[in-house]
Amino acid sequence: MSGPLARRLSGVVAWLREGYPGGVPAQDYVPLLALLRRRLSDDEVAEVARELASAGLAPAGRADIAVSITRVTDALPSQDDIDRVRDHLAFRGFPGDEA
Repeated sequence: MSGPLARRLSGVVAWLREGYPGGVPAQDYVPLLALLRRRLSDDEVAEVARELASAGLAPAGRADIAVSITRVTDALPSQDDIDRVRDHLAFRGFPGDEA
């Protein structure tokens, strides 16, 4: 992948690495994907998840990424989980999700 989309996704991954330097906690992974889906397409979310897994920052391996995205699509996390992750991201300067 190259061009503006690659730069955008690289920016998201870089920001997540900064926001979660020790990796994304398992309980935050699905709510994080749910929040990212409000700003990115499913393919973009999958690419970000693959990048996080490759960098060892996600609790899921490559084989688990599609399952995680399906969980986001089919059974959204609780509002408390989303609020917790949103607060974590906002604290680190990630723009709010007005969508």
